Amino acid sequence: MTAQQPIAYDAFVELAAADPAVVGLVLKGSRAHEGMTTEHSDHDLYVVLADGATTALTRFAGQRTAELDLVVLSLDEFRAAGMPGFERYALAHARIVLDMLDGGIGQILAGKARLDADEAFREAGEWLDAYANSLYRSVKNDRDGHALAARLDAADSIRFLLELLFALDRRPRPYNKYLEWELARFPLPCWDSGMLLDVADRISGVGDVSTQRRLFAQVEAVARRAGHGAVLDAWGEDLDLMRPQ
Repeated sequence: MTAQQPIAYDAFVELAAADPAVVGLVLKGSRAHEGMTTEHSDHDLYVVLADGATTALTRFAGQRTAELDLVVLSLDEFRAAGMPGFERYALAHARIVLDMLDGGIGQILAGKARLDADEAFREAGEWLDAYANSLYRSVKNDRDGHALAARLDAADSIRFLLELLFALDRRPRPYNKYLEWELARFPLPCWDSGMLLDVADRISGVGDVSTQRRLFAQVEAVARRAGHGAVLDAWGEDLDLMRPQ
């Protein structure tokens, strides 16, 4: 047998659109984010098949070339993709190339873009605790002369902080590549995007303790208004080390 020859993006879309087994084509990644495409950008394409359908297109499943990266899956598998999981943000901002379900593909993507209230509250509480933990360790390590550990913990804290802030707004956190893109177009409530990016840069880069403490004061106020006071209060007197001095 000879290996299946790669297929170009436009040719595959034309082929898939004519296949009755295909109910949706969804493009994710940089080509779904306006202004983020480069000469190196491929086409990350989800091919959604009707449940139980068979198609010769499965011969292309798993293709990864410089132009086209294909994922072929059933409608049920597509509904479950990223729920939870790393793919959720990518699908939340995916572009619909083909929707044969009278808007059904779009409805599925919209559901991935918005966390339900209970899920968001639960995740925000967990990320808040993780953020406080890394912040506390960073400040304590700085106090005790462990400079590298302090910087590493500070960088960790920014990861958890971003997860927290987006969960509070019931949104999946963007990948680092798309953070500036996301905040420029969809700012977080109660936060100045420029300020947030600046402090994330400074804290991740040098672990500046005074910046970390000032940021925590803002986070604490936002978290308490959102009903997460119990998570913070569980830290007891350790909160004093995290707050501005």
